[in-house]
Amino acid sequence: MSVKIDLKIFLFLFLFLLTSQIEIYVVLLLFAIIHELGHLIMGAVLGFRPEEIKLTPVGLQMKFKMDNLKMRENISTNNQLSNSSSSKVKNNLKINGVNTLCIKKAIIALAGPITNLLIAVIVIIIGSFNANIINTYLYQIIIYSNFLIAIFNLIPIYPMDGGRIINETIKLFYGNKVAYKLTYIISKTVLILLTAISSIVILYIHNISIVIILAYLWYLEILEIRRYNRRKNIEKLMEKIV
Repeated sequence: MSVKIDLKIFLFLFLFLLTSQIEIYVVLLLFAIIHELGHLIMGAVLGFRPEEIKLTPVGLQMKFKMDNLKMRENISTNNQLSNSSSSKVKNNLKINGVNTLCIKKAIIALAGPITNLLIAVIVIIIGSFNANIINTYLYQIIIYSNFLIAIFNLIPIYPMDGGRIINETIKLFYGNKVAYKLTYIISKTVLILLTAISSIVILYIHNISIVIILAYLWYLEILEIRRYNRRKNIEKLMEKIV
C-alpha cells in the first residue's frame, strides 16, 4: 500500500490562513479524514483492501482492490459451477458477479457520508441531554462540519461519492460504457449549475472558500474529461480494429 500527499494541500492552508478561516478548514479536514475512515472500514468489511491512500486538500482519497484470496475463492466457485452448467447459467454467474461488485462499490462510497451524518446525529442527541453545550462553538462547528462534508460528498460529481454512487448504480443496469458516459454528462451538468448558483451566492456573502472549492472541483472535472476523452479514443480504435 502506497501513501501520497497532494502538495496542493499547502496552497489551501495558505489561502484559508489569509482569509482567517484556517480554524474552520482544519476542523473540516479532520472530519474529512474520519469520513474516509468510514470508507476504509466498510471496504475492509466487504473484502476490499486499500491499494493507495492520498492526502488531498479535501481529505483522504483511497483506492481499493478486492482481496486476492476472496477473489480467487469467488473465481474458483464460479468455475466449478459453470463447468457443470449451461451457457445461460454461465452468463447469469458473470452478471451476478458484476452486479455484486457494483453494489459493494456503491455501499463503500455511501459509507463516508453516512459516517459524518452519524457523528452529527450523535452530537445532536448528546446536546438534547445537555442544554449547556448547545450554544457552544465546538458543538455547532462539529454539526456544521459533518453535515457540510456529507452533503458536499453526495453531490453527483465524479469522483465525489455521489458521482461514484450514480456511476455504480447505472453500471448495475446498463453496463460500464453507458455508466461512464452518463456519469460524465451528469457530473459536468451539475458542476455548471453549481458554479452558476455559487457565483450568485458569492456576490452576497463574499466567501472566498466557495471559490477555492469550486476551483478544485473544476480541476477534478478537467482530469475526468481527459480520462473520458482517452477512453472514447480507445473505444473508437478498438471498433476500427474489430
